[in-house]
Amino acid sequence: MKIKFLHTRIRVRDLDLSIAFYKKLGYIEGERKDSPQGNKLVFMELPGNPVFLELTYSPDYTTTCPEDLMHTALGVPDIIDYCDRVEKSGIEIWPSGWREKFTSGDRKMAFVTDPDGYEVEILERKD
Repeated sequence: MKIKFLHTRIRVRDLDLSIAFYKKLGYIEGERKDSPQGNKLVFMELPGNPVFLELTYSPDYTTTCPEDLMHTALGVPDIIDYCDRVEKSGIEIWPSGWREKFTSGDRKMAFVTDPDGYEVEILERKD
């Protein structure tokens, strides 16, 4: 029996704000629907990737980023080019000085924080 990882769900305070943020990271908006419980669901997809991110807005739920959910991660073929484009879109890349670190041979790893406090790790992956 082959088991596949399909998606991750995060609760958000403002669907439109979160959708705009994740689009700047390269996601595209997939299906939108309402759950039987009254939640608004938006499925964010990365082209060519079977795993998706489910953004969920629940009107009666106070959204807080749990401290123990540290991050999701994205692999990109050229981290300098990717981070440069993301930064130019208005998203802060951290740690500061990432360009200098990447050109000095240090490990190429960076982070961004979404509107609800969820961290997204960015790693250079050639595969």
